[in-house]
Amino acid sequence: MLQKIAFAAAVAACVVTPAFAGPSGYHLVRTVSLPGDGFWDYLGFDNANRHLFVTHGTHVMVLDADTQAIAGDIPDTARVHGVAVADDLGRGFTSDGGDNTVTAFDLKTLKTIARYPTGTGPDSIAYEPVTHRVFTFNGGSKDATALDGATGAVVGTIPLGGRPETAVVDGLGNVFADIESTSEIVKIDAQTLKVAARWKLAPCESPSGLAMDTAHGILFAGCDNKMMAVIDASNGKVLATPAIGDGVDADRFDPGTGYAFASMGEGTLTVVHEGSPHKFSVVENVATQKGARTMEVDPKTHTVFLVTADRTPTPPTPDNPHPRPTITPGTFRLLVYAR
Repeated sequence: MLQKIAFAAAVAACVVTPAFAGPSGYHLVRTVSLPGDGFWDYLGFDNANRHLFVTHGTHVMVLDADTQAIAGDIPDTARVHGVAVADDLGRGFTSDGGDNTVTAFDLKTLKTIARYPTGTGPDSIAYEPVTHRVFTFNGGSKDATALDGATGAVVGTIPLGGRPETAVVDGLGNVFADIESTSEIVKIDAQTLKVAARWKLAPCESPSGLAMDTAHGILFAGCDNKMMAVIDASNGKVLATPAIGDGVDADRFDPGTGYAFASMGEGTLTVVHEGSPHKFSVVENVATQKGARTMEVDPKTHTVFLVTADRTPTPPTPDNPHPRPTITPGTFRLLVYAR
């Protein structure tokens, strides 16, 4: 493993890329070449250990959040989608859609601890600190699996009535998830493992990304019809729908700046400012790069991280008339945006 890390560190190259700073102040400050040409999905962040997690097909790349150097690797995570961090347990967890498991790992050493079963197609993953439970949101079985964060024991399965996407927690014992196939938000009681509320998000359609301002009880859902639904987490009321770009897949909220972010595959990052009371306005649409649809925000430095790669069209076949493009070898990269 050390040889792999050393090799990856050697091939990773940082290019400083100055750019004009607009109203939000965010601009591209660095592009970091990353090894590997496979699928990627969510990014994750461990502020205590200053680690940025980049899910990458069959493994998770771990970067130093401050230098963007490769700090380690979590191997054998089949078609990994997301990473959840449990600082109080000293553990991290990945959702592995390829074999319907969660991989638990040590947050400091990054060594794998164990693997635990989930429902079919685990995608988003969240850690709920009041109950010390890990929740995977399973697109195949349309449910959530709840595991004991300390032991990995499955403590329950929660039917969701549709295909879930992203989940967040409020730190008070509640988990919120957007249901893409029904355009809803569900609120889950992490202790009873019951759906406590279900809210329609009209006019939002097919929500994917989800973020939360826990201090003020506000949810931010990225919607397929080019809007961010801003939701009161106490009653499900849609408070605002600021416009965003096409192909949203992730949302984040930075309590230090009051900015909510939506990252789009078209190559834009929408920055929305949360005012008081309940006033939400688009500050800027920052140009990123095509395919940069998932992101993380560093709560300490307010840096925004995105990843993307160039793509090569795949010829259609009778069995697959609309194939996904392949990753162009050698183009996987981290984009670092700062103010």
